[in-house]
Amino acid sequence: MEIKSESYLVQASSANILTFLSDANNLLHLLPQDRISDWEASTEKCSFKVQGGFQITLIENGNNGSDELYLKSGDGTPFTFDLTIKLKSLQSNETEGYVHFKGDVNMFLKMLVEKPLTALFNYMASQLQAHYK
Repeated sequence: MEIKSESYLVQASSANILTFLSDANNLLHLLPQDRISDWEASTEKCSFKVQGGFQITLIENGNNGSDELYLKSGDGTPFTFDLTIKLKSLQSNETEGYVHFKGDVNMFLKMLVEKPLTALFNYMASQLQAHYK
């Protein structure tokens, strides 16, 4: 299953955004606070429970220099996935970005999670935009 969030324009350089996102502690700023609990983070990974009781662990899995940050699922997550934050520099202080999800999800689970995950990734992208306003 693949999901791509809407694209958002962020008023910051892609290098600045990658520096911010490379610290997993900062991912908290992108998540809906009223829908998560049990937040724990270090610079390399974070974990939290989402509404409904699922535990999600995100582990930083590198970047390709200045335009993509790779995250992957960790222990305790109900299915394996890769999450990529894709950035494209437009001007020196303007970047377009979106969240791309690719997960190993069976058909039944896909029906349950596709809509909430799409909403979550759109929310994360919009929060990144709002963080730099």
